[in-house]
Amino acid sequence: MKKYNTIVFILRAQPVHNAHIEIIKKASRMADKVIAIIGSSNQPRTYKNPFSSDERAVMIRSSIPELDNVYLASNTDSIYNDQAWCIRIQEIVSKYSGNNIGIIGHEKDSSSWYLKMFPQWDRIEVDNIVEPLDATSIRDLYFRKDFNPKFISNVVPPNVLKYLIEFKETPAYTQIIKEKEFIAVYKKQFESLPYPPIFVTSDAIVVQSGHVLLIERKSFPGAGLWALPGGFVNAASDKSVLDAMLRELKEETKIKVPVPVLKGNIKADKVFDAISRSTRGRTITHAFYIELPDGELPKVKGSDDAISAKWIPIGELDSSKMYEDHSEIISYFIGA
Repeated sequence: MKKYNTIVFILRAQPVHNAHIEIIKKASRMADKVIAIIGSSNQPRTYKNPFSSDERAVMIRSSIPELDNVYLASNTDSIYNDQAWCIRIQEIVSKYSGNNIGIIGHEKDSSSWYLKMFPQWDRIEVDNIVEPLDATSIRDLYFRKDFNPKFISNVVPPNVLKYLIEFKETPAYTQIIKEKEFIAVYKKQFESLPYPPIFVTSDAIVVQSGHVLLIERKSFPGAGLWALPGGFVNAASDKSVLDAMLRELKEETKIKVPVPVLKGNIKADKVFDAISRSTRGRTITHAFYIELPDGELPKVKGSDDAISAKWIPIGELDSSKMYEDHSEIISYFIGA
């Protein structure tokens, strides 16, 4: 008779390392079922989130083939709505029978805040499994041109190491290294400042007839991803963040709608300022929701910082191909 019917383990596992596997094994000895919920799913590939939830599930499953009481699930991030994220976790766990539920983890720093979100479940604290490298350090060693598998071979399971060596030969690996190098150079220009800079941007959410206007980014960060039209506020020429939004919208999409019409159809606006929303540093964006009257979609053309501009059906949006938190911003305004 095991102590728990179900134990929940929430992890990002970017990538999976030995400590993750040890915690899963410990939980499997204590419970009839272990639900390992992989976070940050449906995200674009970045240095912070290089692997999809399916890829991480393969890493986990291949590392514990002998355990038949471990179930894998995934959950998307909601950086502006902790309660929505929490509810999704509850819904996942409710699919598994059992009233005696525990949640396992180690409260190492502020990133472990989620452990306190589930007071209805027993907290199972695990001793800090001392590893020479954590996931962030592993990524730092892995995503570099001189990567040597020996540097991480003692901290990741053998099948995970095999997966990482194979992934190294993909275009995605090269793309992540290029973006990582770009961010390092970008941040270096601000190293001499007495305080970290705070950037101000403005974005446009233009909706018409069930479509949203997006641009395909030309440059890093997020090269090739879909994004809202927008950009940095020009301190010299933009009189307001509203003016910055209208200027960027026109520059990047060449939308065939007069500025007074765009301005007159602004239905709402909101500031989005999550600390981790941008890899460039603390970036606060002022987003404006423009809802144009239903009808024929205005002509658009990608220009300036955009490879292309396109009206995309809202029902076909794919958050794994969206830049930063732009998918969440769209969801906020359209209520999806």
